[in-house]
Parts: sequence; C-alpha cells; structure tokens
Amino acid sequence: MHTLEQLKNGQLKGVTRLTISQQLTEFPLEILQLADTLEILDLSNNQLSDFPSEISQLINLKILFASQNKFTHIPEVLGTCPKLEMIGFKDNQISDISDASLPAQLRWLILTDNEIETLPNSLGERPRLQKLALAGNKITHLPESVSQLSNLELIRLSANQLTEFPQQLLSLPRLAWLAFAGNPFCQNHELESQVPQVASSSYKLNQVLGQGASGIISHADWLNDDYDFPEHVAVKVFKGAVTSDGYPQDELHACLQTGFHANLVKSIAQVSEKDYLALVMELIPENYFNLGLAPSLQSCTRDTFKPEFTLGIAEIKAIVLQMIDVFNHLHANKVCHGDLYAHNVLINSDNHMIFGDFGAASTYDYLPSHQQEKIKAIESRALSFFIDDLLSICEPVDIDSDAYQAIKHIAEEAFNH
Repeated sequence: MHTLEQLKNGQLKGVTRLTISQQLTEFPLEILQLADTLEILDLSNNQLSDFPSEISQLINLKILFASQNKFTHIPEVLGTCPKLEMIGFKDNQISDISDASLPAQLRWLILTDNEIETLPNSLGERPRLQKLALAGNKITHLPESVSQLSNLELIRLSANQLTEFPQQLLSLPRLAWLAFAGNPFCQNHELESQVPQVASSSYKLNQVLGQGASGIISHADWLNDDYDFPEHVAVKVFKGAVTSDGYPQDELHACLQTGFHANLVKSIAQVSEKDYLALVMELIPENYFNLGLAPSLQSCTRDTFKPEFTLGIAEIKAIVLQMIDVFNHLHANKVCHGDLYAHNVLINSDNHMIFGDFGAASTYDYLPSHQQEKIKAIESRALSFFIDDLLSICEPVDIDSDAYQAIKHIAEEAFNH
C-alpha cells in the first residue's frame, strides 16, 4: 500500500505497481509521472466516480483495479489505453458500458456486483478476452457478438436476470469454467435432502480453517447429541450477499444435489435460519494439503503451483483417475461445478484426492437435453486443462514415458468431448 504523500513527494518514481486507498474523490494526476514504468494501478476502496482523459498517458498500464468506488459507468478513456488488458470494477454502481470503453487488448474483465442490465456489442469484438466476471448484476441477455469470443475460457453469470440460458456460450471453442445459477431461467427444485437440517446451536465455532468468496470455514465442536456425528466438524457459514460466483443458497443447493462421493468433501448437515446459512462437513485430516494455487494475474485462467513442486507420472495418473470419477459423478447428478481447478483439490501423501468449493456450481437438470450435453462438454474442457496443468509440473524424467503420453491423450479427449 502506498500513500498520496509518497506519490506527491516523488518517492514512488520507477514503481511498476501502485496501490492507493485514501478515500480519493479525484484521480491524482501525479500518477502520470509514473507513466514510463507503471503496469498495475490499484485504486480500489476509494470514492472515485470517473477518470480524467489524461489516464491515456499511462502507456504501459496493463492492469487497473477500481473496485468499491462510486463509478456508474466505465470511463471511455480506458478504451484508448494501448496496453490495458485487465479491468476490475467490482462493487460499484455501474449501469452504463459504452462500446468505446473496452480497450482493444482486453483479456480479463471484472464487473461483479454492479447494476448492469445490458452489455455493449463491442464485448464480442475483443478477441483476447479470456475471463469475464459478471455475477450479481441485472443482465437480461448477452449480446450476439459474444459468440465471437473464441478465447473465452471462464465466465461468471450467476445472480443476474437472464430469462433463458445464453445459447451463444455453447459454441465457444475454449469455454471451460461456467457459472449461471441464480437466474430466472434456473429451476432449483426441492431436494429430498440427504443430510438433516439442524440448528446453529448444534455446534460451537472455533478457529477459522479457511475462507473464500462465499463463506468462512471454521473448526467446530459438535454439541447436539441427537446425531451421531464426530466430536469435531467443519462448518461453512455463508456470507449473506452475492459473491463473485453467485448466491450462497445456490452453492448449498448444488452441493446437496451432488450427493456423496469418496473424493468430495462430505456434507453431514445443513443450517437454514434467518440471515444464517451454513453447511456442516466432516473435518478433512490435517495431512491433506492444497494441490495447486489460484491463477495469477499473468496466468489469468490457469492454475499456478508452488515453486519446485513436482509430481511423478504415477502420482498424476492417480489424481487424474479420481478427478475423472468425480467429474462423472457430478454430471450424473446434473451439477456443473464451474471451478474444476487444482487449487480446489486437497491431496495427501497417498495421492488420495478431496475436491470441494461449490461456490460456482450450477444445477442444470431442467435444461433441454442438447444444452445439458453442451454444458457437460464445457466442463470436460476444464477437466482437460486440469490434467494439462498437472502435466506441466511432471518430473522431467517422466515426460518421455508412455504413461505421460497416455495421460496427455486423456486430456486431449476431454477437451474434444
């Protein structure tokens, strides 16, 4: 984090990344002095509502974050920034997006939690676009031009006002990660729940184990003697508002519709009280660890891994076969996970895999059969990318092996499903 004072005193000369959060109401023109080096500008958590035309002087700017400000539109000047490829305007009040506001090099666009009803036709004229986050708006339809986005790999459309499934998405050649729950066309039928509904007084929350976009997972003591549950459990308490992936209740519904599988986090109870939604799960043993790390600003849609982390081809094969089984289970239950990634996988030293995080999941059993097949094919590409990412960290000694080629063939078949 930097300060306005540092900027005005010339102390930040030569920086490539600048972050200022000081309730700014106007764009500090002193930022223009960094034009020769500045690549990432983060002005999130301020009071900004516009950018001056001079921002086009930031000729090396690649990434701009302006989340949690007061924008009601995307400033058209951004369309003139020559290298700008990632824009984040999460949690503003944006309702207007002009055709001219989207830069030609656009690769990643985040507009989660705004007031957008329609999208500009120029969206489909941005051939580099890979990642598009639109959850939590008022979008009623996608422009026809979206069918031209041949490099789009991830889209989040949950919690909007779509009255029918966007047909344009089904023909996109690289789309792999898709979330669409919480729209008027979606139908969440009542489930005959496989887990009991309990009161939040059934447990006592302890330390936080982890948190994501949709909620916080805590270690908990189980207190309700009416159920023969373990003494210690994990409880995910969902955040009330819409997240980058959609509504918490849709996540819970998809998780319960998926049912039980040996490689999925096991749900054992649910809580549904006023302003309080939670899922009780079995604790994952401490010897499990994250297989991957989330995508970086550079990798965009693809997972990253810890430096020097490698896997032998036998280990990769074991993990891949388990994930294929999970994939088949999900789609047998008409659930699209939407986030099939190594960073949502835990493994232990025996390469046993546990897959979780249903924040982007969508059920689709109510759609026509031809759309159901296409949705499964889209997630099959995510499976392909997952396998490719694991092969990218394969131990060098195994790369020329027959086993490596066999798994590479599985990835290719999944991509062309």
